[in-house]
Amino acid sequence: MLRIGIVGCGKIADGHVTQVRATGRGEVVAVCDREPLMAGQLATRYAIAGQYSDLQAMLERERLDVLHVATPPQSHLPIGQAALEAGCHIFMEKPFALDAAQTDALLQAARRAGRRICVNYLYNFETPALELDELLARGALGEVTHLDTAYGYNLAGDYGMAALSDANHWVHALPGKLFHNVLDHVLAKLVRFIGDDSSVQATGFRMRPPVGIARVDAMPDELRFVLRSGSTTAFGLVSAHSRPVAHTLKLYATRDTVELDYAARSLVFAARQTQPSSLGRLFPAFVQARQFARNGWRNVGRFRRYEFHYFQPMRILLNRFYDAVEMKAEDPIAHSEILRVSRLIDAIVACLKESTTI
Repeated sequence: MLRIGIVGCGKIADGHVTQVRATGRGEVVAVCDREPLMAGQLATRYAIAGQYSDLQAMLERERLDVLHVATPPQSHLPIGQAALEAGCHIFMEKPFALDAAQTDALLQAARRAGRRICVNYLYNFETPALELDELLARGALGEVTHLDTAYGYNLAGDYGMAALSDANHWVHALPGKLFHNVLDHVLAKLVRFIGDDSSVQATGFRMRPPVGIARVDAMPDELRFVLRSGSTTAFGLVSAHSRPVAHTLKLYATRDTVELDYAARSLVFAARQTQPSSLGRLFPAFVQARQFARNGWRNVGRFRRYEFHYFQPMRILLNRFYDAVEMKAEDPIAHSEILRVSRLIDAIVACLKESTTI
């Protein structure tokens, strides 16, 4: 059993504890937060013996195999460096680091230390994403030409309300503010198709009314971006106001087109008109309905097998990461993709500084 520690005991830490236990591969032996109350509450909820307010003390005393980092990204570089010096492998919450320079520094430090390092791009391990991997691996779709992706979030939720009510919330200190904390969810799906040569255009704006707090009102809540890498393009929508809240990816390719809905955990092929005239327009809706029904019944089966939990994709990612830690497999997320995501975030943030309207 791997000895696992968690630093950062906010809401997401509960997901880490439950999914570590669900893998059956390790035990969370200690938690740490600079606010002792947070560490104590997490430790009490899950009967974890070790609780600390000092990371160095936890690293020295607990002999951890893996450190899960669930703190804001401003702290990831120093925490990651300390963990690597202590001999830990690292599972990092997104964003991986504050910018591409810090990301590169952490990745290089992990390679020098001979330790594994990963980031929680859990949506790449959702059911439809894994099905897409299979289609791409066998060449069923052909060459990818374009991608459309949408990611929505609800500012009335716990995280949104915290950011809007507190001018000192850590998200306001990020270079890309709110977008900086959600762009990983969007870009991690695209980077296998978008190279390091990509051009970036982006614009941001605020749709919600002002509240009279300058730092809060300076935070945009709508983002549109365009990426181009060679002959491949991608359009991105990040929205706090579009309804229903979307989490989708549509991939256009030379043989076929598919659309993934991460919230509904479905993947369907685009409708085709295979019959002439009006008959050809009649049948596609029924074909689409059959695809959605098939997705629905598969999800019922996953629900019955306890494989439909919100953090199920994180469980899959953790299992693959722990395989890498135990030298049974390669890294589940390539370092090159982690770095490319960070570089694209930097490029989008740079565009926003010039184009955002409030």
